[in-house]
Amino acid sequence: MYRNLLYNLKGITPEEFQYLQHIISGMTEQQVQQFVMFYSGKRQSPTDLLLFTLLGFFGVAGVQRFIVGHIGMGILYFFTAGLCFIGTIIDAINHKNMANEHNQKAALECAQLLKMSM
Repeated sequence: MYRNLLYNLKGITPEEFQYLQHIISGMTEQQVQQFVMFYSGKRQSPTDLLLFTLLGFFGVAGVQRFIVGHIGMGILYFFTAGLCFIGTIIDAINHKNMANEHNQKAALECAQLLKMSM
């Protein structure tokens, strides 16, 4: 049942799916539904991160860093035009890894929040 809930997440990667299955193992169906509800609000799609990264070439650099919670790097990118576009290029190449790291942190936070509420 909860596999269907995970498949509904926009842009989910196989690595993320496997990680989420590990986290939700041992949860009841109701807990899984609550987890997916919390998690879907916090996760970022790799495609969305790529679009925000490409925005750095046309105006506002560093948006992708603000979105994944790297506020200091976002400010640095903003004032240095994405570290003279080099950082923006690197982020465009590594957008999947950035999204995966952010989503793993978000999944752990949501699981801990769910455990605290029960």
